[in-house]
Amino acid sequence: MLGKRGASIDRTCNNNDMTTRVRCAVTIAGSDSGGGAGIQADLKVFQAFDLYGASIVTAVTAQNSGEVLTIEPIDALVVDAQIESVAADLCIDAVKTGMLVNAATVSTVAAAFDRHMLPNLVVDPVLVATNGTRLLDDEGITVLSESLLPLARCVTPNAAEAAILVGEPVESIEQMGRAAERLCSMGADSAVVTGGHLGVDGALIDIFCDGAQVHELHAGSCLEGGGHGTGCAFSAALAAGLASGLSVYESVRGAQHYVGQALASGFLGGVGETLLWHDVKPAIFLEGDDQE
Repeated sequence: MLGKRGASIDRTCNNNDMTTRVRCAVTIAGSDSGGGAGIQADLKVFQAFDLYGASIVTAVTAQNSGEVLTIEPIDALVVDAQIESVAADLCIDAVKTGMLVNAATVSTVAAAFDRHMLPNLVVDPVLVATNGTRLLDDEGITVLSESLLPLARCVTPNAAEAAILVGEPVESIEQMGRAAERLCSMGADSAVVTGGHLGVDGALIDIFCDGAQVHELHAGSCLEGGGHGTGCAFSAALAAGLASGLSVYESVRGAQHYVGQALASGFLGGVGETLLWHDVKPAIFLEGDDQE
């Protein structure tokens, strides 16, 4: 059994006359009608990284750049059927999860991931929307912590999500570091706590724990006020890096760069936050270049 981490299993893939195997990443998340977050954002990121993207829809939402209005969960049996159909057909190089809505869906995803020995799981624990709307119930948070985190190659909460998962305040760089270490002790191979506004003088700072050491990673750019779907884009870009054969550190740094560029190129669509523009070029930061 492959387990939770490592490269994709060796399978024969039908690529017709193509001489190079197409790499594939899968998003398991909710649908965002506004196109700025969820599976819509994830698929845009995968395309930017030259990956074939597939999607497992866990919920249909009515939302825009400003708020989540309605959430309609997809039955866990239907979620499982989607996973089965994709796993039976594609050579999967990485998987990322986003909004999973409830405990039944979290359990279904964890069981399917283990059953199919899927590689490179990135867990974006989408728990609460910016406007306070709950996106995962209490039982679901418990199941995610106990069943999905131990399968993750990397977990990518923001500071507020990390606080919920570890049960402690995360309101400073030091607390971000402790939360990242705690998430690794809960079973994840590695953790990134994205800070954004917690940085000094407007700097974007993420804290990365590789399971042994904590690293403070400064993003190359920032935008006052933030953007809609940055967490989704970050985790999707991280998964894309892993699918492309990069290390977790290289993938984290690449995700930071990608989100910064997409945010700087973004636009105000209307009522809410900046919408990311995904016509940007990914970059590779080699391991050891700037670790602290």
